[in-house]
Amino acid sequence: MNWYLEEGKDSDVIISSRIRLARNIKEFPFKIKMTKEDKAKLLEKVKFILPSLGYGLKFFYLKEIDDITKMSLVEKHIISPEMALEKEQEGAIVINDEENICIMLNEEDHIRLQVFTSGLDLQNTLNLAVELDEKLDEALGYSCNKEYGYLTACPTNVGTGLRASIMVHLPALKLTGNLNKVLHIVNSFGMTIRGAYGEDSKVKSDIYQISNNQTLGMTEQEIVANLENITKKVVEQERLARKYLAKNSEDLEDKVYRSYGILTNAKKLTSEECDNLLSDIKLGTDLGIMQELKDSKVKELMLYTKPANLQKRVGKVLEANERDKTRAEVIKQIIKGGK
Repeated sequence: MNWYLEEGKDSDVIISSRIRLARNIKEFPFKIKMTKEDKAKLLEKVKFILPSLGYGLKFFYLKEIDDITKMSLVEKHIISPEMALEKEQEGAIVINDEENICIMLNEEDHIRLQVFTSGLDLQNTLNLAVELDEKLDEALGYSCNKEYGYLTACPTNVGTGLRASIMVHLPALKLTGNLNKVLHIVNSFGMTIRGAYGEDSKVKSDIYQISNNQTLGMTEQEIVANLENITKKVVEQERLARKYLAKNSEDLEDKVYRSYGILTNAKKLTSEECDNLLSDIKLGTDLGIMQELKDSKVKELMLYTKPANLQKRVGKVLEANERDKTRAEVIKQIIKGGK
């Protein structure tokens, strides 16, 4: 099963954990100064050493991936929106069947190595990323400075080049009016909290991404430990807010079941409306208010109602109005357990 459909530790609040390492190969200039020939040569160099890495990794040129597949990977948070929308299409991705490892090539840096897992598991995710990173360094030779660490295209990544991030679902903090206070505290501890798709992205489904700001002057272990500690505090506050809401369970139950009623009976649903309904339903399921759905089923709904993954599921390109009707049909299929 793909990692994003699995249940993980603390998955009532924590959607996923990700480790991303930014790396550059010393024989090439930074991407901003690379020629078309440099970019092609870099891709071939990585493709050549791929069999020696293991992990079931496969190589795909970006220009050979159709637009819907690229956007489906964005919706799964596996590649960046910037990479999917790049006009030159001079990059590539290296990915395994489980999709818990994805290396973006010629994105902002030569290499953006990413490892994902469901729920809270930063330590094992980091271990796998470091293991693969060492193999890549041995085969390719990274650009590194004894004083500053790994050299990267963006100064904020210099040092460890590590960006650790955790995706969290915070509907109760929003409903109780405590969200801004918690977000302010997270920022004051040197962390960044954004929408689910990273920098400049809108918040959807009450899902936020918490990540480290600092990469220089700290070890990978320190970065991960700090992020985990801050996230645990956020989880604690979200659960307290949920307990408060559950005391007035009749109102909450009404909200959850109204959302479930619309979701299961509507003939048409926009992506944004569906996201909001599913946020309520996930909250109700995680609190045990709703017995009709399990968390694994909610994960399926959250993925396959997104525009690109909806079209991938039904195997055809759909106009916006068709998507809204198909989305309502697919919801019924998933809930009934069909394909």
